[in-house]
Amino acid sequence: MKKVSFGAQILLGLLYFVFGLNGFLNFIPTPPDIPEAAVTFSMAMMATKYFFPLIKGTEVICGLLLLTGFAAPLALVILAPITINIAFFHLFLTPGFGNQVMWIVMVIIHVLAALAYWPIYRPLFNRNPKV
Repeated sequence: MKKVSFGAQILLGLLYFVFGLNGFLNFIPTPPDIPEAAVTFSMAMMATKYFFPLIKGTEVICGLLLLTGFAAPLALVILAPITINIAFFHLFLTPGFGNQVMWIVMVIIHVLAALAYWPIYRPLFNRNPKV
């Protein structure tokens, strides 16, 4: 299981690092058939002038943390809401089988990567944590 979790961590790190960099450098072409709701949402994030760079910068930094193994449990926690947002973005704004596969795989590899650090996360789920 440790090898699976480590592989998932590296894959997730690569995904976030590459797609985070793409947010700044635009080296992956944008698909031509993006639904209007997805374009509107993306344009709104870019219009704020800070939110899109914040998200993409976070993806690059946390992707590097996952790839290097430095502070990986923290990187997984920081990336969790981004992974959830990516899932909801594709679920609600870009319907279609191909898009559904991507977010499902991403959520699965995020969970698999986090399983290696379950002893660290377990106290977060205690009913009455000891301080």
